[in-house]
Amino acid sequence: MFTGLIGAVGLVRAANPVQGGLDLLIDAPWRDLADGESIAVDGACLTVRERLEAGFVVHVITTSLARTSFGSYRPGRRVNLERALRLADRLGGHLVQGHVDAVGTVAAVRTEGDARLIDIAVPPLVAEVSIPLGSVAVDGVSLTINAIPSTGVVQVSLIPFTLQHTNLADRAPGDRVHLEGDTIGKYVRHFTAAHLRTTE
Repeated sequence: MFTGLIGAVGLVRAANPVQGGLDLLIDAPWRDLADGESIAVDGACLTVRERLEAGFVVHVITTSLARTSFGSYRPGRRVNLERALRLADRLGGHLVQGHVDAVGTVAAVRTEGDARLIDIAVPPLVAEVSIPLGSVAVDGVSLTINAIPSTGVVQVSLIPFTLQHTNLADRAPGDRVHLEGDTIGKYVRHFTAAHLRTTE
């Protein structure tokens, strides 16, 4: 479980296809990682397979490649990193499972005052659980939905701190991003759908 508050921005050092999956070697500032530890990489919960002197190695399996954009990652790409939540931690973001629901596409980026507004085209799976001022995780970053400008599009507003401490400052129209819809919204959708089926 994660909060969507990014602990560090890492750098992909290598992306090696292997056994139908992909090994990512990522530079990171932490020296106390443990083998087997869960870490969110751009919002996807992955397992540290091997610690390195200046980072770690994770293996992205075939099913994860199918629902993320990791297959396009190349050396030099900046990635958002978050270590797993401890029960004693403050929950400053929202409950993020690290399970990427879908990949969205940046539709527009503009600056308004001191905020950067990003419109993201999202698939129905995410759109159905998105509401104005609700939560969404974009590349693992806990964000508030600023507006829903049109069907299938959510808008997020990035504050200067987020731009300085995540890789979302790099995002431009056409970029693909990992999306995780609000967990509570997903449960509500599931239970109401089941209720509607039984009352028909």
